[in-house]
Amino acid sequence: MTLTTAPTQTPPPPVVREHLRLTSGHLPGWAPWAILAASGVITALVFGVLAIAAGSEFSIAGWAVVTALVYLVLITAISSLVEGRRKGVDRLVTGVVVSAFAVAMVPLVSVAWTVLSNGVAALSAEFLSSSMRNVVGEGGGILHAIVGTLLITLAAAVISIPIGIFTAIYLVEYGAGKRLANGITFLVDVMTGIPSIVAGLFAYALFALFFGPGIRMGIMGSIALAVLMIPVVVRSSEEMLRLVPNELREASYALGVPKWLTISKVVLPTSIAGITTGVMLSISRVIGETAPLLLTAGVTASMNYDLFEGRMMTLPVFAYSQYMNQGIPASAYIDRAWGAALVLILIVMLLNLIARIVAKVFSPKLGR
Repeated sequence: MTLTTAPTQTPPPPVVREHLRLTSGHLPGWAPWAILAASGVITALVFGVLAIAAGSEFSIAGWAVVTALVYLVLITAISSLVEGRRKGVDRLVTGVVVSAFAVAMVPLVSVAWTVLSNGVAALSAEFLSSSMRNVVGEGGGILHAIVGTLLITLAAAVISIPIGIFTAIYLVEYGAGKRLANGITFLVDVMTGIPSIVAGLFAYALFALFFGPGIRMGIMGSIALAVLMIPVVVRSSEEMLRLVPNELREASYALGVPKWLTISKVVLPTSIAGITTGVMLSISRVIGETAPLLLTAGVTASMNYDLFEGRMMTLPVFAYSQYMNQGIPASAYIDRAWGAALVLILIVMLLNLIARIVAKVFSPKLGR
């Protein structure tokens, strides 16, 4: 009897499992910054060599544009190889958006820096606390222009803000689908694009009919600015009121609250932050206007606190007149113009800060 034994089987080699990391196939966080730095260095070397060869100055603007283009090409190619095509396209679009934001910030930063660097030297206690009455050459200040700007803008806001908000309430809450509301909307859209000089001519012609030609008063400037403010307030307030959910209105109606009280107690408090922002945008849009105020409020070197009597100076008109009518020494007039421009920007920043605080205080609180 022959016994057969089974052949000895060799055990299979152990399976080595590769542990995949969550970060595999992804660029590290420092990679985009390193690629951007490398792009900047490479393009800087190229532009430096070209500038030396041509004997010209180093082009910072050209270097920035070429650096951005080189970075977009490199980050897209490297990300596509490492992370895949979809992630590469995502990084390309992200780079384009960031580049567009940087381009949009260039003129803003440039204007702010130019005004700050040229206007800060003119700021002093005398400059902020005196007028230009009996001042020839150096000295003087912009107190009369600050007072005129604040009074005229305040009067324009008192005229335009109630009209604009009430018009927006009618368009959203009462006039939906009506012909009158459609006509008002069309006229508001037309008024949004009118030139500021047309608003000044309208106010001048209106007062000239009653007081005769050559009349100049601060209230005329307020009416001209109000014409420019009203369409901005209407459109911004209308959009904010439309964002209020209809469920809030329906819940108020279900409790028996009348419509006017629902608007004042529910709709307006809910949209107060957006309405405040729109109002501040309208004020910022008109506070720097020069042409309508030249026609209506005129030019003066003295203090004037009465909107209904005599000419009244404003900061944009002051800056324009100082720059265009330079005397001796010319540097004093130019410094006063830059100083007035800087103070005007600071006033706009202060008003926006106040508007943010007001919107935060009066906006509805969560958790009530």
